[in-house]
Amino acid sequence: MIKLDIAHKIAESLHIKDKEAMKIVTEIITAIRETVVKYGRLEIRNFGVFQIKERKSKIGRNPKTKVEYPIPRRRVVTFKPGKDIRTV
Repeated sequence: MIKLDIAHKIAESLHIKDKEAMKIVTEIITAIRETVVKYGRLEIRNFGVFQIKERKSKIGRNPKTKVEYPIPRRRVVTFKPGKDIRTV
């Protein structure tokens, strides 16, 4: 499922145009992104938690040539599903 599919479902259930539903979906995703960047964590009850975690630096290796190279530490966004999502 892609963003367009979600917008189409919202448009059907709320009896609005697809363009309006797409704006709603885009605004929700933007709000989630901005909140995670600003606060480092977003908890949506009964859905899950978006959180920024820092990965340690490590040494990577090309499996074909066996050449090693450093991988710098970096920040990644993780998602931990809530109980309602895990039981599905």
